[in-house]
Formats: sequence, C-alpha cells, structure tokens
Amino acid sequence: MCLILVAWRVHADYPLVVAANRDEFFRRPTAAAARWADAQQVIAGRDLEAGGTWLGIGEGGRFAAVTNVREPGKPQGVRSRGELTAAFLTGRQSAAGYAATIDGAAYSGFNLLLGDGHELWYASNRIDAPRALAPGIYGVSNHLLDTPWPKLATARQRFAEALPQLPAEAAFFDLLADDEIVPDEHLPATGVSLEWERRLSAIFVRSPDYGTRASTLLVCHANGSGLLVERTFGLEASGAGEVRLAIPSPR
Repeated sequence: MCLILVAWRVHADYPLVVAANRDEFFRRPTAAAARWADAQQVIAGRDLEAGGTWLGIGEGGRFAAVTNVREPGKPQGVRSRGELTAAFLTGRQSAAGYAATIDGAAYSGFNLLLGDGHELWYASNRIDAPRALAPGIYGVSNHLLDTPWPKLATARQRFAEALPQLPAEAAFFDLLADDEIVPDEHLPATGVSLEWERRLSAIFVRSPDYGTRASTLLVCHANGSGLLVERTFGLEASGAGEVRLAIPSPR
C-alpha cells in the first residue's frame, strides 16, 4: 500500500478513521477484503502470493496497515512485509509489545501502523525505535511518517476537510481517486526514473502494469462498531467491485 491517512482520536464519534490506497503490480494475485476463513476475527484484503495483508482490522479494534519504503537497488528482505500486519491482527499483543518484537532486519524497508483500541503506534525499520502517536492526523506513503511529499500534503489536507462530513463517504473516495500528476519541479527524488516519479506522484496511480489496486475507508465508532469499505481496480483503473463490511460492536 502506498498511501495511508489516519485520524486518531480527532473526531468525537469516530476515534479511528483510515483512508488508504494500495498500489501494486496487477499481476500479483489478491483477494478482496473479507473475513478470513482461517482467522474469522480478521477483516482484510489478502495478498495471495505471500499470504499477508496491507491493511485490516481485527478483534477489539485491532488495526494494522503497512507501506514499503521506496529504496530502489537495495537488497530485498527475506520475509514479506504483509506478515507484519497479519501477525498483529491474528495475535493478542498490545501495539507497543508487538512493535518491540519485530526483527526489522528480516524485511525490506517498511512503515507500519498498529492500533490496539487503546494506543496507535508507528514502527519502521528505517527509524531508531517505534513510537506511540498522540491524537492527530497522520499520513504515510513510501518514505517515513509525515514526509511532506506533495501528494501526501494534499491528501492530508483533503482528509482533514472530509472528517467533519462523516458518516458521509464521498469526500474520502474523491481524494483517493485523485490522479493529478505533480509538476516536475515539486517531485521528490527517490531514485527511480523521472517517468516513474511522475506516475507515483499521484494519489491514485495509473500505469499499464502497476497502479492503485484498492481504495479503502475504515471508520471505527466510539462504541466499538465500524465499517470497512473497499473499492478495487483492475487494468486501466477499471472498477472491479466494492465490498462493505460491518464491524459489530463488542458484546
């Protein structure tokens, strides 16, 4: 996933709100968001190649999402980053406890957001140590948390403007669908070609073999209930479907 926006304890009625785009090669097999057959407490999409997920929610308000760090030419980690989210969602550790156990050397560069219903943590194997996040609005793409890339700055502003409109969803999906390319003079330099910097500068990424595969809105109510809405896309940004999954409140 290449863009995650999170509002943590900002909205009075919705303590956790997440809007995210997952960018991936179209050839990589993927299952749409659903309850996992082998872990019914988890609602998430699934990477059918490595078995993990890019974003999901589990029992008791457990939340996890991951992006890669764009580092062309660096050696690949031996383990899939999607394992990080899957293991947390199926486990029972606190966000802080889980973050402390991660062997960062086993993975390519990652950004990981972990919520346990009480705290929200950020972990990355490109920073010194995980840290708890205070209430606020955060964004991460393919560098560190809140790196002010143009697309992230734009997305955070529009995300903040959409929050007061909840439970309306349209503004969130409108921002996730924004495919405007950033002018060359504002592009970051991340080690890829200029052509790819342009393509990847958009919130919604389009290219013949790689692009935004899913746009997700996750809204968790103060009473513990919630809703996950996922829109999926195929080649040439063609709509492939939408799923709406209710999260029941704890009994």
